[in-house]
Amino acid sequence: MINVFVLQNGRLNQVNIETRNDLENVAPVWVDLTDPNDEERAWVKSIYGVTLPGEDEVKDIEASARYYEAENGDLHLRTDFLLEEDDGPSRVVTVAFILARNMLFSVHNDDLPVFRLVRMRARSRPGSIADYKDVLLDLYATDAEYSADALEGIYQSLEDVSRRVLQKELTDQDAADALNAIAHEEDLNGRIRRNMMDTRRAVSFLMRGRLLNAEQFEEARQILRDIESLDGHTAFLFDKINFLMDATVGFININQNKIIKIFSVASVAFLPPTLIASIYGMNFEILPELKWSLGYPFSLGLMVISAVAPFLYFRKRGWLK
Repeated sequence: MINVFVLQNGRLNQVNIETRNDLENVAPVWVDLTDPNDEERAWVKSIYGVTLPGEDEVKDIEASARYYEAENGDLHLRTDFLLEEDDGPSRVVTVAFILARNMLFSVHNDDLPVFRLVRMRARSRPGSIADYKDVLLDLYATDAEYSADALEGIYQSLEDVSRRVLQKELTDQDAADALNAIAHEEDLNGRIRRNMMDTRRAVSFLMRGRLLNAEQFEEARQILRDIESLDGHTAFLFDKINFLMDATVGFININQNKIIKIFSVASVAFLPPTLIASIYGMNFEILPELKWSLGYPFSLGLMVISAVAPFLYFRKRGWLK
């Protein structure tokens, strides 16, 4: 799908594109392609002279392939954006940006919330965008805001887990649910940190290229400051995640130790009765109780007493709690 945006009075207005002629008759500031087909790629190449990267090129992790200036002066950037889905885990979507012909071209396989938010803001806030570079910087700034909101969600989720973990009694099922939630938030926090690191590299590349004017350069510096603050927040969340993970595993170990303690107490408590039963089970004639009419109840009583006595002792010492 191809989305074309023209700049009118500082607003981004989307133009409906059905055919090649529709694309030829507009002067866009931003051409956004979501999972483009071969025909749409051919339109862009023939009209603007821009060759869009393939899926393998977009996902190339080599730094030299992610940020570079082509021989014709076009700037190419590959930037990761966070995508949270309601029906699955979060993931990172790589977007290819090309700055050419005073236009911004973006190629990605998924519709991203950051892009939707930028389009909505540009329509409602006139004067916020002056050229294609403002669009790109606005995408990066909005990405930082989106990541900040995601971090707030992680913090709230960890607070809920903390209340469950630190309650008086934690069952094995509660501990399993807590570990699952902690692992999910740790994964999301790691993706946000990676996303912010990639955005920092992209913004730094733009600043080094001397492509930005003074106002845009200052906006880029503000984006880097926002990312720096988010780095500290992700580090704090990693510490909190590690604490909750250690606490949850500790409670699991305590519950397991309680079970082991029960078996240990039972084995010790039944050891004296077992010894008594073994002695009288030898059935030697020299045992005086064998011919005693009260020998059987006497041995049973002795076994009960030998079992109860250790139990009472353990209880008095508080070892059964």
